[in-house]
Parts: sequence; C-alpha cells; structure tokens
Amino acid sequence: MTKERSLVRASEIGAWGFCQRAWWLANVQGAPHRNPQRLKQGTATHLAHGHAVVRAQRLRKAGLLLLAVGVILVILWLLWWGIGIRN
Repeated sequence: MTKERSLVRASEIGAWGFCQRAWWLANVQGAPHRNPQRLKQGTATHLAHGHAVVRAQRLRKAGLLLLAVGVILVILWLLWWGIGIRN
C-alpha cells in the first residue's frame, strides 16, 4: 500500500510528537520498527475495540427500536382498554 503524502493520520502526529526522529526514520527512511509484534498487537487491539464500538451502537439502536415498539404497544393497549370501559 502506497502512502499518500498529503494525508496525515492522527497516529503519525502522535508518533511525531513523541519522537520526531523515530517518525522520520519510520516514514521517511522506511526503517523497520524494533518491535513489530507490539505494533501487530496494538493494531489487533484497536480492531477489536472498533468491533466492540460497532456492536454497542447496533445494540443501542435495537434497544431504542424495542423501546419505541413498547411505547406504541402501551399506547394502543391504553386506547383499547379505554374504549372497552366506555362500552
């Protein structure tokens, strides 16, 4: 994957802020990282967190939908019960 030089990622800004020399070595010189396993672990952790966030968003939407259906059913039941009392 080629890097688009006009695109600056937040992680690159963080790396540059932490150590400008390390950023330069990695992004300009293409030097390999000393601990690539740690980078893979960080990537996997971020990916797992992203999946958890997506799942939480879906569950929240489902909960709101179920709440709306419940409110509608309660309103319909109250209307039906109110009509039954009057007759």
